This record gives sequence, C-alpha cells and structure tokens, in this order.
Amino acid sequence: MAASFSYYNSNVFVVAVTTSLLVGSLLVASAGNFNQDVDIKWGDGRAKILNNGKLLTLSLDKTSGSGFQSKNEYLFGKIDMKLKLVPGNSAGTVTAYYLRSQVSSWDEIDFEFLGNLSGDPYIVHTNVYTHGKGDREQQFYLWFDPTADFHTYSILWNPGNIIFYVDGRPIREFKNLESFGIPYPKNQSMRVYSSLWNADDWATRGGLVKTDWTQAPFTASFRSFNANACIWSNGVSSCSSSNSTSNAWLSQQLDSRSQKRLTWVQKNYMVYNYCSDTKRFHQGLPLECTVTTKA
Repeated sequence: MAASFSYYNSNVFVVAVTTSLLVGSLLVASAGNFNQDVDIKWGDGRAKILNNGKLLTLSLDKTSGSGFQSKNEYLFGKIDMKLKLVPGNSAGTVTAYYLRSQVSSWDEIDFEFLGNLSGDPYIVHTNVYTHGKGDREQQFYLWFDPTADFHTYSILWNPGNIIFYVDGRPIREFKNLESFGIPYPKNQSMRVYSSLWNADDWATRGGLVKTDWTQAPFTASFRSFNANACIWSNGVSSCSSSNSTSNAWLSQQLDSRSQKRLTWVQKNYMVYNYCSDTKRFHQGLPLECTVTTKA
C-alpha cells in the first residue's frame, strides 16, 4: 500500500550518475494483457480480470479492498496505465498506482487518487521515496472528470529524472540531484502495484469526510497496461546500452515545449507543493526545493 500522508489546506487550491546496465536484449513488457502482466495479490475475489485480459477492476467494500502487482520487476522504465476512477461519492477511498521496491529502506514513486464527495474534484497525490524517506508530496486537481472515461497516467523513471504524466502532459518532475547530496532511486528494482482501499482517516479533507459505505462496492477500472522498461531478473537488466533508439526513454528529459506544459499544469492545477510549505518545514525546506532551479 502506498504512502498514507495527505495534506489539505482549504485556503489553497490544494546526470551525475553512471548506471551500469548489463548487456542483454531489450525486452518490452507491454501487450496490455493483465492475465500475462500482473498477479492479483489480495482482495478475496474483489479484483477481477475481464474481457480476455484487457480489463481489470478493483473493488472496495466495508470488509476489504483489493490490489494487484506486476509480474516483472523493473530498473528504469516508462510505465503507462489507463484508469477510470471510482464515480460518485468516493470520499474516503484511495486508488493507488505506484512503483515500489521490496526492501526495508525502499524506493517508491506514487500516484494516489484521493476520492471526494460527488461533484467535488479528485485530488491526484504524488510522492517520491528514496531509501524509505518520502515527504515529497505534490497534489493536483485534474482538468477533466477522471470517472467519466479512461485516462492515461504515466511514470517515466530513468537515471536522470522521474516525470509524472497525465494523458501525455507532464505534471511533475523530480530530477536526479545526487551531485547536491540528494538521494535518487537508481539501484533498487521496483514492481508496479495498484490498490483500492479505505483511507477515510486522512484521504478526504484530512479525514473530516468519512467513507459512505451505503455507496459500496466502490470500483476502479484499469486497462492498457504498458511497461516499456528494463526488466530486472536475478541481478541482470534486460536493457543494453547499445539499443540507443529503442531505449531513448533512458535519457529522455523535458524539452522546452514540455516544460511549458508542465508550468501550465502547476500554475493552474497544483493544490499542494511540499517545496512551498514553510510552515511544515519550519527549519528549512528540503534541499531539492532550493537547488532544483540551479541544476
């Protein structure tokens, strides 16, 4: 399950790295067939793979939520998933979609979708963990209704940066700033996870709005899972540095046009940015908040 921190403020519309990739053939774990790509891990039948593997649904009721994980582990990749979020009164629910390693001092890259009362917008909660430490939350509203249709949510993770995308539009960038002493996730392989669970102690307005169980079961839908990624197996990466064309995403950065699109989202739809929260970080903002513009 992904991070359980949320911040809600009603007054605010809330590479110096050398990565050794062992030689091998490029494997693209894609195809978008959930029967082949994922394992259902919990939920006692509340997670279902339908339509010959093309659709996966997660459900939540008062007894339990549900979740799945990718069969493969990855060390860098471009991960895409189409989601249609819980409709109606989804307050208290969280649909999580994230990458995470499985060690005590873990790395993690989070999308979490915080439900809300009918008619109120979802909050997209993002976070980046390195060596078990997160506290790097940025939250956004969306410019569309994420419950009416499927939309693509993507994570680009390479040695130079992590970029979160919504329908191909960047909403957040986390750069590799190891040269400034800031940890960056680059050594731990991660699986893709997704879950639907109850978090009404914090998810909606800081826990003020509770889950209305008369609306259960709550259901989120997934399709078109695609991992253009380096599969990590037995200490060996499937990516070869010689595959420069196929592996173009390994060095992908935001160009000037994408930077403008990112700025548009953050200006108009960001509702919380940890790098602006001087009240929370009263002893000083995290280092990456002060050096990013200089990098």
